[in-house]
Amino acid sequence: MVFAMLTVLFGAAPASAQDTDARVVVSATRSERMNLDIPASIDVIGADTLRDGQPKVNLSESLGSVPGLVLQNRQNYAQDLQLSIRGFGARAAFGIRGVKLYADGIPATMPDGQGQAANFNLSTAQRIEILRGPLAGLYGNASGGVINLYTADGPKRPTISGDLLLGDYGTRRTGVQAGGESGTLNYVIDWSQFHTDGYRDHSAANRQQFNSKLKWRAGEDTRVTLVLNTLYQPETQDALGLTAAQASANPRQVAAPAIQFNSRKSVRQEQAGVTIDQHLGAGDRLRASVYLGDRQVRQFQSIPLAAQSGATAAGGVVDLGRQFGGISLNWIHDGMLAGRPLSLTSGLERETMLERRRGYINNSGALGVLKRDEDDRVESTNLFAQADWRFTERASATLGLRRTLVRFDSRDHYIVGANPDDSGAAAFSNTSPVAGLAYRVAPELSLYASAGRGFETPTFTELAYRSLGTGINFALRPSVSTNAEIGVKGHIGDQQKITLARFDTSTRDEIVVDTAAGGRTIYKNAGRTTRSGWEASWQTVLPANFDAKLAYTTLEARYAEAFASGAPAVTVPAGNRLPGIPRSSLYAELRWRHLPSGFSAVLEARHNSRVYVDDQNSDAAAAYTIANLRFGFAQDSGGWRLSQTLRIDNLTDRAYIGSVIVADGNGRFFEPAPRRNLSLILSARHAF
Repeated sequence: MVFAMLTVLFGAAPASAQDTDARVVVSATRSERMNLDIPASIDVIGADTLRDGQPKVNLSESLGSVPGLVLQNRQNYAQDLQLSIRGFGARAAFGIRGVKLYADGIPATMPDGQGQAANFNLSTAQRIEILRGPLAGLYGNASGGVINLYTADGPKRPTISGDLLLGDYGTRRTGVQAGGESGTLNYVIDWSQFHTDGYRDHSAANRQQFNSKLKWRAGEDTRVTLVLNTLYQPETQDALGLTAAQASANPRQVAAPAIQFNSRKSVRQEQAGVTIDQHLGAGDRLRASVYLGDRQVRQFQSIPLAAQSGATAAGGVVDLGRQFGGISLNWIHDGMLAGRPLSLTSGLERETMLERRRGYINNSGALGVLKRDEDDRVESTNLFAQADWRFTERASATLGLRRTLVRFDSRDHYIVGANPDDSGAAAFSNTSPVAGLAYRVAPELSLYASAGRGFETPTFTELAYRSLGTGINFALRPSVSTNAEIGVKGHIGDQQKITLARFDTSTRDEIVVDTAAGGRTIYKNAGRTTRSGWEASWQTVLPANFDAKLAYTTLEARYAEAFASGAPAVTVPAGNRLPGIPRSSLYAELRWRHLPSGFSAVLEARHNSRVYVDDQNSDAAAAYTIANLRFGFAQDSGGWRLSQTLRIDNLTDRAYIGSVIVADGNGRFFEPAPRRNLSLILSARHAF
């Protein structure tokens, strides 16, 4: 009956929408499972969406159709993207918090919970899976959601391709890819170089990336995968945020301290990982992974010299050297229980990050004397087990449990005058249970419900300062969340895909900004918060070679208890909205293709409601609606495929704030987005 009612509601169309949907997903169970049998919200973004007509620079380009996900390109490559899932991660001033990132099974999130998406390679991605809701808790610390990128295998025939992007504000990108297969080896490699002068003054960036994947069929039952990626991003300028008055007067201007102190950031990162998949027979598989990486960061901040020079100050230059790595061992068993399919997954994960942190005086953009010197270490140990049982033809159940231990240790080497020995250590642990049920009300339509527990430790960046004295703020506690979700997902006929989910989250000990002044951002634990809302999406294939997408999210994210923060202390009343989170967001896309000529046109629109800038809700970035338009052409001839795309972003030339810097101590909360801008993308691919 439900299937029939939904068919009547949405109608029918003559083409197929199933070709655009990946029915098999991996993220929720770490092995291939049908999406409809998993009690979770999972969206899959395929290679066509990630690459066709896209600059392939930022995740924000192609994930707009995922409900519950807010992803803003801050136009500030010194601070990375601003990403949140159901409100988790919205407070991050830089990097990505509260959401676990993986690329080909290798973590792009450090053991303390902070990650970067800049090393995600979109040119060779086969798909990206976005897991939301309680089942994300099985990924441990900071897993308010999970984003998994999977690199495509090389094609059967040797293939080489290249692309060129030219755009406004001095933007250009060149990329070269190659892939193929030879005997038992399959390979794909990619190199790219990106440059922009930036929409705003003092926001230029250069980025070089390399990514490769090699797969070896070592035997009938053995597969070995080697991945290697590098990122080099030198002297990336940081224009800082603007006050409301500055953004209104001239959104392209730069904050004066950025020029005075030449605020900028340099990053170099190399990472490699090996995964071995071994079939053991009788439905048993073993997967073992090991990865190593090195990340070097030097960031010049815009801190007044008097604040940098205090006896217990850490200066205005952050210099980090990080070596990180980990191992994981997963056992997957596909068997039977009471005559019905049962899948068991269990695993052990161990991750370590060693950090050499130094601070120096920023002497008007030049490196000054040493002001901080410490060795930091964070270790994460995880055990998990998960069972997925399809106990009837239509119904399946999921049970899981994860035990996580995260240990922080800091050894202070800068003991000078009034600056004491600030060495210390802390350990946090958590047990995260999850449970869910999925029921197929029709062959291609499922109802599901799930509940679970998650937690999020503070990162070393958030532990860096305390309100009294110097040293690591080990009084800061993890936040713990209780999550529940119900939903429906699936297909209506061959033409349409729908999802609808209701979610509720209650969190205690939410980590919030206490004070931010003189380059010192100090965090504290607030009381309880709540996040609740709806997510919905619809995709359909329409007559005359049209297809459409819609995604809508409404999210009520509020403080459930009052607390005091700031200096002097100000009470944040219960009922205030969490900053950095729009109450509603909408994405719509309409595409038309003329198959004989290879021409296509895509119109997309995005709407975000207003976003508050701090816990006091003292100001907000206004709501906005923008539209983007692109035209594409493609030709096939003699083993070559050529394509050309013209993009017009911010079609109506709207002035708006693209993102906010939550709780900025100088009141420079606002990061303006570019006005109307054009870009041209050319690509060519040849199979030998």
